[in-house]
Amino acid sequence: MRIKSGYQLRNITVRTHYADGTDVSDGPAISTTYPLGYFREDYAFITHAEPDYLDVHNGRFCATPEYPNGIYCYFATVDANWNSTYPYIVGPAFYGVSANRKVTSITEATTIYTHSTSLSETVFNNLNISIVPNPASDLIAIQLNGLAQDDFKVELLDNTGKVVRSATINKGSTIAYFDVQTLYAGMYVVVISSGEYKTAKKVIVAK
Repeated sequence: MRIKSGYQLRNITVRTHYADGTDVSDGPAISTTYPLGYFREDYAFITHAEPDYLDVHNGRFCATPEYPNGIYCYFATVDANWNSTYPYIVGPAFYGVSANRKVTSITEATTIYTHSTSLSETVFNNLNISIVPNPASDLIAIQLNGLAQDDFKVELLDNTGKVVRSATINKGSTIAYFDVQTLYAGMYVVVISSGEYKTAKKVIVAK
C-alpha cells in the first residue's frame, strides 16, 4: 500500500495567502514560468479518514519491530507515478518539538559496508535529475528518475563556490533533501557527482 500525502494543489491564480488565510509576501502569479506547485502556498492540507493518508506533518504513528507499541514516523511521499510529492518528507511544521542534536559517539556494534564504483559515463550522462521546487524557500528535493545504481554525492554551492549543504543519494534510493530556510536569497548550484563524473544544476532560493 502506498502511503499518501494529505496535501493537494489549491485552485488559485495568485499567490497572496496560505490555504488557512494567513497573509504571505506576494509571489508571482500562476504562469508557465511559475506553475502551480512551485511554492508552499500552492498547497492545502485536506484531512482524510482513510488510514493510508498522512497528517499535516506528513507523518503518522506506526508499530514497528523496534517499537511494537508504536512510534511517530515521518514519510517520504510519492505520487501514483512514484515521483516525489509535496511536502516530500516533513510538513510545514514538525510533530512535537524539534531540537538539534549531534551524535559524538556510537557504543553499539556496527557493520561497515563498502562498494566499488561501477557507474558508466553513459549511464551518468543519461541521469534524469529533478530539483523541486525551483525557486525554493524552505526545502529542496533532488530526485533521480529511478533507483541510484551507485552512491551520489550532492552538494549545494553558493555564488562564491562555497559548499553550504551536502547530502548523499544512497545506492538503491532516489532522493536527497536540503533545508534552505536559513540561506540567503539568490542563485545556488546543485552539484551531483559519483566518482569521476559530475554534473551541476542551478537553483534559486527565494524569500
